[in-house]
Amino acid sequence: MVNMRKRYGIVINGRRTGYLQSWRVLGLALTVGLAGCTAGPDFQRPQAPEVTRYTTTSIDTRTRGAVTTVAGEQQFITGMQVDERWWRSLKSPTLDRLIEEALSFSPSLMSAKATLRQAKEIYSAHAGSTLYPQVDAGLSVQRQRMNPNIPGLDGDAMKFSLYDASVGVRYSLDLAGSNRRTLEALAARVDYHRYEFQAAQLVLAGNIATAAITRARLAEQIESMGVILQNLEEQVYLARERLRYGQAAPDEVSAKKILAEQKRAELPTLRKQMQQTEHLIAVLAGRAPGEHGLPEFKLADFALPAELPLLIPSELVRHRPDIRASEALLHEANANYGAAIAKLYPQINLNANLGSQAMTTASLFSSGSSVWNLVGQLTQPLFNRGLPAEKRAAQAAFDAATANYQSVVLESFRNVADVLRAVENDAQALAAMDAANNAACDSLRSVEQQYRFGSASYVQLLIARQQAQQTQLARVAAQAQRLTNSVALYQVIGAG
Repeated sequence: MVNMRKRYGIVINGRRTGYLQSWRVLGLALTVGLAGCTAGPDFQRPQAPEVTRYTTTSIDTRTRGAVTTVAGEQQFITGMQVDERWWRSLKSPTLDRLIEEALSFSPSLMSAKATLRQAKEIYSAHAGSTLYPQVDAGLSVQRQRMNPNIPGLDGDAMKFSLYDASVGVRYSLDLAGSNRRTLEALAARVDYHRYEFQAAQLVLAGNIATAAITRARLAEQIESMGVILQNLEEQVYLARERLRYGQAAPDEVSAKKILAEQKRAELPTLRKQMQQTEHLIAVLAGRAPGEHGLPEFKLADFALPAELPLLIPSELVRHRPDIRASEALLHEANANYGAAIAKLYPQINLNANLGSQAMTTASLFSSGSSVWNLVGQLTQPLFNRGLPAEKRAAQAAFDAATANYQSVVLESFRNVADVLRAVENDAQALAAMDAANNAACDSLRSVEQQYRFGSASYVQLLIARQQAQQTQLARVAAQAQRLTNSVALYQVIGAG
């Protein structure tokens, strides 16, 4: 307990000190007290959202399934632990190897890692220059000519050399916590880049998995389209033969040819999409697009995860790296606001120098050549219209970071809601498409049997084959979509 008295000094723990000594003790007490203060509000993590679900209506915990490895039932499990290498749930060793390669050699990840390392070093540099005293050593020599007539003395001009060796110590007492707030902001910036790096890893793995599934879908669609086109060309040939024998009209040949050419025009588009997807996979893996050795994927190489993880909204905001990155920016803005406030308070800078001066090098370090000085400087901003503006700017930056955090959280909720609805509806669509495919296969088998017994023409058989291939084409797309939805769900919950 420190109690001040006007004349008789200060009473500390019941003992009275002398007047001069009391001011020294007061200065020390103020220094220690202020050194423990930090201007500005301490950062408080945003509260978890009160919402308990992502959609207006409940989501079925189990989806509909079909009979293939990429069309089975899926179940949502809240709070399910997710493997760090979540892509392994797709059961494709080829995809596993490709993603592991990309995580090691992707230039985008290398850039994010280097940026994180830079942020750490910037923090270390600022901490080293503010938390500890700065010590410098100096050695100088100067040649001087002194004219005694200038100060009004008699005598001849003197020429001499002056040698100086010294050690200087500088330290700024962080009374209001400006340095501590700045370090806090830099530490938050490190956290931001760390979460950005994690987000880049998640996005990279998700993009490669999605591209691999897309490549598998396009390859099977190109194969089915080739069969359909071959079927249509055969129908055109038969229509021309029937026209030659007078059993068909020219319009029938034209209609068949139009349909065949329309399908032929779709093939280059599919090939272009597959080639561009292969180029994307190569670049994501850190390779040149023209490099050989990229793996090929088929839908049969993948398995649909039977269990899908799901996080409630309050857990999602603590898990997704982009939300955590936005929270780190909010923390940084809060610390910068405190640093701006701290600039309005007094600052104390201490400087001390200990050295030796002599006119010859031999006597530089002799007993009578030592010199020293100690400087303490207290500065208090009195009129600086820039400092209040800087404080208001920091407050505005904090408000912007708050709004940005809210926007990121809402967008993440929308992402999860969209994917949940996609998983639900695309499962139903695939089940319906699977039923249509089974019906088309049954119809084809029936027409083939009729053709063998002569009750169906060859043209009817070709049309049945075309319908079966057409439904298979749509079924392939639906299967790939379900796999893509699973990948998207891992991404939106911040898996890994």
